[in-house]
Amino acid sequence: MYFKQEFGKEGEDVAAQYLKEKGYKILDRNFACKRGEIDIVAFKDEQIIFVEIKSRTSTKYGLPSEAVTKEKIKHLLRTAETYLIIKNLMDIDVRIDVIEVYKEKGIYQINHLEQVI
Repeated sequence: MYFKQEFGKEGEDVAAQYLKEKGYKILDRNFACKRGEIDIVAFKDEQIIFVEIKSRTSTKYGLPSEAVTKEKIKHLLRTAETYLIIKNLMDIDVRIDVIEVYKEKGIYQINHLEQVI
């Protein structure tokens, strides 16, 4: 596995643990279909939350959340729709969050952006 892939997986693990500590129930990780992929699907407060994780070691090239482009949001929405249909959850409230994971000097920092669209 390449460094970026390993670091991305590490960031997803850190984000999943953070969500659990905040009372979220993790329903799925790395849900994939023809329309795209969602890093984490969680449940809290009667809502399904689709979470995109962006991990970085610095902000040299911008904030992690800036990598969530309009195109990426389109894929997230389509993939979320597919997930809801497959799981028969069309009548439940949903939101899309982004979690930025920073690792500097071996220490993780998390910035949780709720309901980004």
